[in-house]
Amino acid sequence: MSTVPASIPSGSPSPTDDDAGWWRNAVIYEVYPRSFADGDGDGVGDLAGLLARLPYLASLGVDGIWITPFQPSPQVDQGYDVSDYCDVDPVFGTLEEFDAVLDAAHALGLRVFMDLAANHCSDQHPLFRAAVDAGPGSPERTMFHFEDGPDADTPPNNWIGSFGGSMWTRVAPDSATDTQWYLHIFASAQPDWNWRNPAVGAFFEDVLRFWFDRGVDGLRVDVAHGLFKAEGLPDIEDPAAVVKGLRFNPHVTDQEELHGVYREWRRIAESYAPPRILVGEVNLEPPRAARFTRPDELHQTFAYGFVKLGWDADAWLAAGIALERSHREHGATPAWSLENHDVLRSVMRFGGGKLGALRARAGLLAILGLPGGAYLYQGQELALPEVPVPMEARVDPMWTRGGVCRDGARIPLPWTAGSADAHGFSTRADAEPWLPVPAWWGEWAIDVQDADDTSPLSLVRTALTLRKHLLEEGVLSADDDGAWRIDEGAVLVCEREKFVVVLAMGTDAVPLPDGEVVLTSSPLTPEGLLPPDTAAWVRRS
Repeated sequence: MSTVPASIPSGSPSPTDDDAGWWRNAVIYEVYPRSFADGDGDGVGDLAGLLARLPYLASLGVDGIWITPFQPSPQVDQGYDVSDYCDVDPVFGTLEEFDAVLDAAHALGLRVFMDLAANHCSDQHPLFRAAVDAGPGSPERTMFHFEDGPDADTPPNNWIGSFGGSMWTRVAPDSATDTQWYLHIFASAQPDWNWRNPAVGAFFEDVLRFWFDRGVDGLRVDVAHGLFKAEGLPDIEDPAAVVKGLRFNPHVTDQEELHGVYREWRRIAESYAPPRILVGEVNLEPPRAARFTRPDELHQTFAYGFVKLGWDADAWLAAGIALERSHREHGATPAWSLENHDVLRSVMRFGGGKLGALRARAGLLAILGLPGGAYLYQGQELALPEVPVPMEARVDPMWTRGGVCRDGARIPLPWTAGSADAHGFSTRADAEPWLPVPAWWGEWAIDVQDADDTSPLSLVRTALTLRKHLLEEGVLSADDDGAWRIDEGAVLVCEREKFVVVLAMGTDAVPLPDGEVVLTSSPLTPEGLLPPDTAAWVRRS
C-alpha cells in the first residue's frame, strides 16, 4: 500500500560535532522557500534560489536551516498539503537540486532540517484518491477517517476546524450510495491520516528513512501534537469550546498514543551516524508540550509561549518560567522563538513602526541569550515589518475559511535596495512575485543592512558570533537553570551563574547588574544606563 520509493544510498554526510547534544544550544534559521529566493525567474522562490543564497545564511552564524515543505503538492496550504512525501514539487525544483542544497549546506557547516506533515496529506495523495475510489467499507478507507453521519446532511460530530467550518466534508456530495464524510482538522483539501491503522505508521517510517538516508539532519514535525484522534470520535461536550476550534478540542490532539510513535521515530533517528534530530511543533501548554521531549521521544519542541506575546514583562516572565521549568523536568531545554511563518511579525506585535522595530531587535537579542536553542524566521534578522496584503492578492486558506491571513509574514525577502527583480528576490527583472512586494521594501534590504554596522542584520551576526564564543567558554550553558524575575521599572531578567539577560520593557532607562556588558541591542545612555526597549547581555565576573 505504500507509495514511498525504496531508500537510496546514503547522501552527503552531515557536519560532525564532538558534542552529541549540539542541538540543545543550536540556532536554526527557518527558510520559507516560496519567499526566500527565486532562482528560475518565475516569481516563486525555489531550491535553486536557496542554493545560491546559502553563503548568506552561513554568514549569519546559524547552526542550520529548517526548510518548510517543498514536496509535491497542489499548494492549497502552501505545501502543507503533501501529495508525495518523497519527491520535490516542480515549483521548487528536483531531487537532484535538493541534493545539491544538502551538499552545499553541509560544506558550509550548516545542518538541514525539513518539514514532515504527518497529521494530514493532500486530497490528491494517491492513497487518499484510492480510498475515495474504493468506497465505503474498503480497507483503503481505513488509512483515513471516513465515517457515516446521522444522515447524509449531518457530519459525524460537532468538531470545528482550525481554519473555520466543520472538520468534516462529504466524500461524494451528489452520491446516493456513498454518504460518508472524511475528517480534516485544517482545510478540506487536507484529509487527516488515521494513525490508529498500523499501516499509516509503517508508511511514515519509510518516509523518515528515505530522507535520513539522503543525508537530512533532522525533521520538524508539523502538528506533532495531532496525529491520533480520540477513540470513537466523540462530540465536544462544552458548547463554548466547539466554536473555539482545534486547540480547545481535547479529542484531536495530545492523545497518549502519540508518545509510542515518537519513541519509535527516535529509535530510527538514533540508528544513523550522526543521529538525526526530531523537533516537534507542539502547540500545547508548556507542561503538556514538554512531555514530548522525554529522553526517548522528540529532541525538542518549539517554545510556543513567545510567538504570540506582545511587549509585556509579566507575560514574558510567566512564559519563560513555565517553558524552562517544564522542559527541565524531562531533562530538556526550550527552543525559543518569537516568529514563524504562521504568526504576525514581532515588529507588528510589539507596536509597529520604529518602536516595534526597536523592540523586535531587543526581543531577538534576549531570546538568543536564554538557556537552550533558538529558531529564527527568515527576515527576522532584518527586523522586517508585517506587510498589509490587499484582499485580492491573499492566498492563505486560513483567510478564506477563517478570516485570518498569514500572508503578511510571507512576503518575499528584500535582497537589494533596487526595485527591479522584486528587490533582488528573483533572477528576472520583470518577474512578478507570488505575493506583492511593497515599493518601500528596499529600505529593509539585505544589501542596505549589510553596509550598516548599526543595522538589525549586523546585530544578529554579532550576537551569533559572540554566542558561539560564550558557549565554547562555558559561560552561556544550556544546562544552567535561569532565575527569572522582574526588577523595578518592568525590567525582565533571566540570570544564570555566569550570564545575565536583561530586557528593559518599561518607559525609563535602568541600571544594569554588575559585570561586563557583552552586547546591547541599542547603545547605552551616556550615564551607562540601559534605555527602554533595549536588551543587554551581561557576563558575570
